[in-house]
Amino acid sequence: MPTVSINSLDHEKFQDLVRRKRIVSVILSTLMLVIYFGFILVLAFRKELLAVKVGEHLTMGVPVGLAVIISACVLTGIYVTWANSAYDDAVTSIVGNMKEK
Repeated sequence: MPTVSINSLDHEKFQDLVRRKRIVSVILSTLMLVIYFGFILVLAFRKELLAVKVGEHLTMGVPVGLAVIISACVLTGIYVTWANSAYDDAVTSIVGNMKEK
């Protein structure tokens, strides 16, 4: 495998890739934190909202808690989908350009 000098790195494309990754990560992390801490704050300060009976043996807290867990899986899936398409393509392009130089 040929060694690649760091000076041959396409700085503009690399910086753009880093910026896009940071934006996606911050957005998805912020969404997850809002969802999780929103649930915790409701649990701490408005317990009666989660204590509402939905069925004979089920309170609202169970489906809302399940929704928090599912949202984490969905947000992870969104990140993986983005990383496997746009991010990996950009990394492949940058590495290809580095090998040519």
